[in-house]
Amino acid sequence: MSNIKNMTTLWKPFTPNREFNKNPRIFTSSDGMYYTSDKNENVLDAVSGLWCCNLGNNYKSIVSALKDQSEKMYYSPAFQVAHPLEYELANELISIAPKHIKHVFFANSGSEAVESALKMALAYQKAIGQGSRTLVIGRESAYHGVNFGGISVGGLVNNKRQYNNLIKTFHMPCILDIDKNAFTKGMPKNGAIKAEALLALINTHGAENIAAVIVEPVAGSAGVHIPPVGYLNRISQICKANGILLIFDEVITGFGRLGTPFAADKFGVEPDMITCAKGLTNGASPMGAVLASSQVYEGIINNSKTPIEFFHGYTYSGHPLSCAAGIATIKAYKEEKFFEKVASMEEFWQEELHSLKDCANVIDIRNLGLVGAVQLSSNTKGPGIRGNDIYLECFKNNLLVRATGDIIALSPAYIVSKDEIKQIVSILRDAINKVA
Repeated sequence: MSNIKNMTTLWKPFTPNREFNKNPRIFTSSDGMYYTSDKNENVLDAVSGLWCCNLGNNYKSIVSALKDQSEKMYYSPAFQVAHPLEYELANELISIAPKHIKHVFFANSGSEAVESALKMALAYQKAIGQGSRTLVIGRESAYHGVNFGGISVGGLVNNKRQYNNLIKTFHMPCILDIDKNAFTKGMPKNGAIKAEALLALINTHGAENIAAVIVEPVAGSAGVHIPPVGYLNRISQICKANGILLIFDEVITGFGRLGTPFAADKFGVEPDMITCAKGLTNGASPMGAVLASSQVYEGIINNSKTPIEFFHGYTYSGHPLSCAAGIATIKAYKEEKFFEKVASMEEFWQEELHSLKDCANVIDIRNLGLVGAVQLSSNTKGPGIRGNDIYLECFKNNLLVRATGDIIALSPAYIVSKDEIKQIVSILRDAINKVA
């Protein structure tokens, strides 16, 4: 193990710290599809870090961009002053965004992007004379980051238990339905009817009181919930008919994870705002963004009665190093045709993943694009024990996966080879069958 004198000085996020400190897992370097541990073992990364290193680790052009920019200027004030890379990255984003998206607001993470989008939704409704619209609707089992707005609209109870919600929200039903859709390849055919729950909430609380609906097109942190055919299109129709803004949280699905630049493209939906982060800089530097339609931007900017139209922002919004990493990342996506590669790998990935169907305790397998999940039944010790044991068994065999309760989530980098996909599935198969 690395020469670490006192483990408890570090408070790790989303980690059982007491247990982790007894047997920490330490990475010391990375390259491509692999991390190197402090035991000098190469660990195959099947989750792109935390869904963010879409091009793998230490992508050369991104490393070069960071080095070059750090020598020129590594910080510029975010307020009242701008620098050229902010504009360049904003235009790069607009070049791959859905055509109706015209404006970019920078934050530093997915959580901050969601917080910014929620504020925009409330500010927009008030600016256009719809100030009674203060409610936001989320979805059960949704994850929208860890700031107060995000946990309020989110639907994961463990993220809320220790705190009080900041904003009043209501939630649509979770889209996962294993009874009807287990082992579906791609989008489930059953379940679009769940979108009608939004109409029920509107009929209960009044459209005139609802500012926005926020959904993950594909729910990631809850364990890869794939939307049923037609579900997102119906949500969009209902929002448009009732003057409700639609926010797509694409922190995970943005930048090619489904084989298109954004999930909005994949599903043929035009959300009013898209939140993104993770793959924006390939994990090389913290950054998030809200991509907004002209309707939202102009509604706030053109109706403002104060010089500063939107009282919101962060010290590190549009940070020069993050902008440099973002520009290099998007150029790599375009020039190396990575979105197209994901689309071409989808079927192979799907078939390999579904080959785990007959493994012990597997009750569902889900996939879309280059993302997937294997769900297991809980064992008698309680929920999440089996999933965590499989995670540890995989790590012991030099494979990094993501355990969410009893769900093993997978999202390999776009540089993954077919042989590496087979290796991921093989190690995971052995781990599932070994763990009781």
